[in-house]
Amino acid sequence: MLIKKLLAILPAVIAVFSIVPTKAQAQLDSLLPVRGFAIAAPPASYIDSFIQFIEKELAPRQVNTLILRVDYNYQFQSHPELRDSIALSIADVKRIVNSCRNNKIRIIPQINLLGHQSWANKTGNLLAKYPEFDETPEVKMPETYKWPNADSLYCKSYCPLHPKVHNVVFALIDEICDVFETNAFHAGMDEVFYIGSNKCPRCKGKDKAKLFADEVTRIRDHLKQSNKELWIWGDRLIDGYATGLGMWEASQNNTHAAIDMIPKNVMICDWHYERADKTAVYFAMKGFNVVTCPWRNPSLAVAQMKDMINFRIESSKVMKPRFQGMVQTIWSGAPGFITDFYQQKKDPQRGDGTPWNCFKQLYDEINKLK
Repeated sequence: MLIKKLLAILPAVIAVFSIVPTKAQAQLDSLLPVRGFAIAAPPASYIDSFIQFIEKELAPRQVNTLILRVDYNYQFQSHPELRDSIALSIADVKRIVNSCRNNKIRIIPQINLLGHQSWANKTGNLLAKYPEFDETPEVKMPETYKWPNADSLYCKSYCPLHPKVHNVVFALIDEICDVFETNAFHAGMDEVFYIGSNKCPRCKGKDKAKLFADEVTRIRDHLKQSNKELWIWGDRLIDGYATGLGMWEASQNNTHAAIDMIPKNVMICDWHYERADKTAVYFAMKGFNVVTCPWRNPSLAVAQMKDMINFRIESSKVMKPRFQGMVQTIWSGAPGFITDFYQQKKDPQRGDGTPWNCFKQLYDEINKLK
């Protein structure tokens, strides 16, 4: 009789122990609460391989946050005109969601907002379908893209003061958050070079820092209505001149003062790919939660991870929880990255200095912490 009773409750006991963190897991969570991986959402034809990567590579390495750059790679119902020609269906997304849920990985979908509305000589879907939203319509897309160029064109931006742009943008945010069943959204907002154009009838003469801050705040306020968190890249909030970080990793068009104008409950993704610049401390001292984001330099990523842990250990009780962890960034498509990951393909110039090797070495070190 006793054996039968024990057998009857065994599934419940196993279930409890599967959700109670081990001592080693608790230690890892205390050192690096966020252990992230950021990559473009896969094409529909690659879902099986992507889910396999989640289950065989991300989960065993203790990745607990997946930032997916979706942009228009989803069959939006609210604005079907903005879909990519081959986009993920609801069923495709739910397969990713279920895999992440089963592996205790939080999904944060991303749509690039404000900046990154074009790439090279191609206009992105939003401005292609709604050209009236363009901050700089006088700047025409070139047949062949080169940098630098006479228009200082890197990526197009939408005008944050256009009276109709947020009707579209907020509908996309709501739909993508709902289908991914998430409580957070990543808005991108990095490398915004076109803002407050002197030729824009709405933005001309306005403070660029305030324009940037107001757009962050609008998006945050919209998400707050449904208790969702906003994540953004942090480069526009750093003074590129004072720090010497330049126009890419920081701002040289006067948006940096926005750091004192935006809500403190925005998560900052602080990226540096050449040095272990200590700007995470700057964001934390300003009151923000922050994660450090490496890319393709393995030794640098490990150094940044050690910095993040030291910041948590050596900070006051007020500051400590603001240092949230690490997010490995991938700036190629999922199929190319995963293929190169398994083949351990070397870079012709950088050798082992590749995103896939960076990911492996970073998470090897992270898992040693247990």
